[in-house]
Amino acid sequence: MQNKELLDISLVIPLFNEEESLPELVEWIDKVCVGHNFKYDVWLIDDGSTDNSWEVVGQLQKRFDTVKGISFRRNYGKSAALNVGFEHAQGKVVITMDADLQDSPDEIPGLYDMIVKDGFHLVSGWKQKRKDPLSKTIPTKLFNWATRKMSGISLKDFNCGLKAYDKKVVKSIEVYGEMHRYIPVIAKWAGFTKIGEKPVHHQERKYGVTKFGLERFVNGFLDLFSITFLGKFGKRPMHFFGLIGTLMFAIGFAFFLWLGIDKLFIDKTARLLAGRTEFYIALVAMIMGVQMFLAGFLGEMIARNNPQRNVYLIKEKINSGE
Repeated sequence: MQNKELLDISLVIPLFNEEESLPELVEWIDKVCVGHNFKYDVWLIDDGSTDNSWEVVGQLQKRFDTVKGISFRRNYGKSAALNVGFEHAQGKVVITMDADLQDSPDEIPGLYDMIVKDGFHLVSGWKQKRKDPLSKTIPTKLFNWATRKMSGISLKDFNCGLKAYDKKVVKSIEVYGEMHRYIPVIAKWAGFTKIGEKPVHHQERKYGVTKFGLERFVNGFLDLFSITFLGKFGKRPMHFFGLIGTLMFAIGFAFFLWLGIDKLFIDKTARLLAGRTEFYIALVAMIMGVQMFLAGFLGEMIARNNPQRNVYLIKEKINSGE
């Protein structure tokens, strides 16, 4: 068994129903890494495949002792697979790629050098010439534009599965939901600010079908708002909710004060307060203010406990060293 401390690279590859592409992918990775004298391992994370992908992983492990596998009992999503892979990876450089052969293993040496020699914390691939249909490329362009604006990170392709990380990065971050596409943003908020980009070759899908769909499009945008909020206020939710709650309550109270003064001292013949529109505006504002303040208070209590959300049922492991 390889000494974990001596590994140059750990490759983390999530997969779902990719039985046809796995043999070619692993052979290609081995050819590149052996050709460059890298000490490496490959973590194939089976995200609840319904085909024979897990059986193929077992067969590959018998041919390549560098192959290690983890199989989920059900499909949790790419972020879950990456998070578990990051927990197990021990190489000083961790490289992720998709299992569908659209990411080229020939990019591994260049990505490795940018981390080790150039000192980047994270390097993201940039598919300059995408081989995907318009149904995937247009939403991706929209995601990239919105993420650049909200994160302040000048990457052209946040969603590229081909990325390289300093080991310290993957051991310091948590990925869940659809957050895998925003890992550069998560890394930045964790203090890893030296983020680079490398143009990479993108190939047409050779086997299977794309897993991209409308649900991932919607969830991705929701996660963008989540990661932006958590990055700024995750440790101090009261600063966000408390501020809005205080302002809302102050506005409502000011309305009530004005209504009271108007009724008592200015226009004593005015109709009852409950019959005036301003009364309901004030009432709603004060109620919303109290609710927002309580939301901030509850958020502070939850943030202090910091519960782990990444708990997944693992069916089986291969060559994991455990």
